[in-house]
Amino acid sequence: MGNRVAREDYEWVYTDQPHADRRKEILAKYPEIKSLMGPDPKLKWIVCMMVAIQFLAFYLVKDLDWKWVLFWTYAFGSCINHSMTLAIHEISHNTAFGNNKAMWNRYFAMFANLPIGLPYSASFKRYHLDHHRYLGGDGVDVDIPTEFEGWFFCTRFRKFIWIILQPLFYAIRPLCINPKPISQLEVTNVTFQLAFDILLYWVWGAKPVVYMLAGSMLGMGLHPISGHFIAEHYMFLKGHETYSYYGSLNLLTFNVGYHNEHHDFPSIPGRRLPMVKKIAAEYYDDLPQYTSWVQVLYDFIMDDALSPYSRIKRRLKGDVKQE
Repeated sequence: MGNRVAREDYEWVYTDQPHADRRKEILAKYPEIKSLMGPDPKLKWIVCMMVAIQFLAFYLVKDLDWKWVLFWTYAFGSCINHSMTLAIHEISHNTAFGNNKAMWNRYFAMFANLPIGLPYSASFKRYHLDHHRYLGGDGVDVDIPTEFEGWFFCTRFRKFIWIILQPLFYAIRPLCINPKPISQLEVTNVTFQLAFDILLYWVWGAKPVVYMLAGSMLGMGLHPISGHFIAEHYMFLKGHETYSYYGSLNLLTFNVGYHNEHHDFPSIPGRRLPMVKKIAAEYYDDLPQYTSWVQVLYDFIMDDALSPYSRIKRRLKGDVKQE
């Protein structure tokens, strides 16, 4: 438990990310993939159903004993709230209403944000598009852990704690790596969310609020679904920057596991990403891939060669246009 990770720095590379070139090559060979781009008409109804389910759960937990509140928080609330964060990920790519109705997507993401309890959607949109454009970009991509994380969380026990605290680090990392002025949409997001949280407490008391907030924190910490945080870009094999997961939890996560496919074609909704893999199978079948996010979490903790430093990083050249 006390063995220190040998890695003391990121994996610095001097090449561009692979996704743009692969996208061009695949589209040249399979132009029909363009037909998969555009909004998913089912997404908004799925999100509305998920929000309604959580509102019903808020009502049902208000009279439960605390032990059952905590049980259902982890067993159910954490799953649906993590799934809701990935719905917001989908919406950030304008897949609910399309690019022509960008603001509809922004406000719909705030609606999807309500059962999570923490204002998240507006800031996520700004930083996530930078992650796609400048994957691994030093000082820009806030998906990359900070120097402190890489230095301190260097033993098995500390990596275990780091995974539990993932929501905290995802929240503070942008402030350390790439702080941005607060936007009007972020102010609106915070206002709507705080008003909802206060109303929920006033109408049904503390238990639904605990269920909501604790479910979000637990769902994004030590939880099977949170394995995707590690699986997507941590360098389990030298030189490989992005990894896909083809397991059953994709059903709860809007196919975020199809991560190579997603970075190659971010404008294609998650529901259609399996079709990308089917059409262009020769580009994806031989790439490193996972079938278990739980196994990813276990391997990350137990493998002394892996740490928060296990990320490919690059220094950006030329003009950097951020959101």
